[in-house]
Amino acid sequence: MEKRRDNKSTKSFPLLAGRKPVQEALEQGVTIEKIFILRTAAGPEINHIKQLAREANIPISQVPVEKLDYLTKVQHQGVIAWTSLLQYTDLQAAISFVVEKGEVPMFLLLDGITDVRNVGAIARSALCCGAQGIILPTSHAASLSEEAIKTSAGALRKILLCRTPSVPQAMDVLRLNGIQILGTQMKGSVPVYECDLKIPTVIVMGAEDTGISKDVLKRADQLIRIPMVGTFDSLNVSVAAGMILYEGMRQRLLSK
Repeated sequence: MEKRRDNKSTKSFPLLAGRKPVQEALEQGVTIEKIFILRTAAGPEINHIKQLAREANIPISQVPVEKLDYLTKVQHQGVIAWTSLLQYTDLQAAISFVVEKGEVPMFLLLDGITDVRNVGAIARSALCCGAQGIILPTSHAASLSEEAIKTSAGALRKILLCRTPSVPQAMDVLRLNGIQILGTQMKGSVPVYECDLKIPTVIVMGAEDTGISKDVLKRADQLIRIPMVGTFDSLNVSVAAGMILYEGMRQRLLSK
């Protein structure tokens, strides 16, 4: 294991290189943030690595050899893995854990948010406002690096983190557990203060450029909005998340 070359965008993940080391780490349950596989790599070992990664909801990125060579100088055999700085929990297990503690679930589902600083800031607000967990899909999601942890002021180490193959699959699990799904949208039909956030809830926050995905728009129980004064068209996603979370905390505190 070695540390990756230092640069601002790919900093501070311990690195595993080579087919056997990566395969053994997966088999031993080592928490892995992401796996890079050479586009042309093939064979039983590669297939096995892909299968194990899918079973563990670990993102896979198929890349050219230049990317792998940039990440390490050692012989990588077409496979590199970033071991995680954080621990992840199965979504169903996380929901059960919260309910068994006697708490009302409040989760965030991040749909396409790739900026690590936004994820860190959201985690910080979530922890302060009493949310128990953050759900991240394996694709189109930020890799939770030291920068994300630093931005979160350590909150990412204290809140439940769940990885899921996709946003729709997460929504299916949440709905089966009786958790309302609230999509956030500038033109949402319900102002956030009119929505009941005292019941089990997941808040879906979308990417700043594209917003939440079409699947969420179609399948959300409600689309909520933060009323704004004037004509300015948007809030930073972490700021918006903090405002919604605060309203959820306010409602829950008043109901006690």
